[in-house]
Amino acid sequence: MSLFETPLINFINKEHELVILSHRINWEEIEEKFYSKEGRPSVPIIKIVGCILLKQVYDQSDEEFVDRWIENPYWQYFCGEVVFQKTKPFVPNEFTHFRNRVGREGAEELLRLSMQLFGKDIKVKEAYIDTTV
Repeated sequence: MSLFETPLINFINKEHELVILSHRINWEEIEEKFYSKEGRPSVPIIKIVGCILLKQVYDQSDEEFVDRWIENPYWQYFCGEVVFQKTKPFVPNEFTHFRNRVGREGAEELLRLSMQLFGKDIKVKEAYIDTTV
């Protein structure tokens, strides 16, 4: 960490729901599930999965989420950042690359995870997942 970088932990509320939730997630398990030796991702797994989960919960398009990233330190902390980021996390099409890489099963796993984390009372009979958006 550079002398001029601002550690997120110094100015976020440690009782914020996203901070608490980020500590409830087994990020090591997520890394194992989504890491592929073939076609290594250009974005760290924790960051891209965290962004996808937040994007779903806050109902953001790929572009909207990436644009809003720099104004939300809680999103950054949730996605594993240690210092405040002043630039976009990646280009929006990284979401598409990741969804294509994990396929339908991975997309279903992400949906299941987001429902467990953010909506315990949600009951889904059937889910249609668009992996092209």
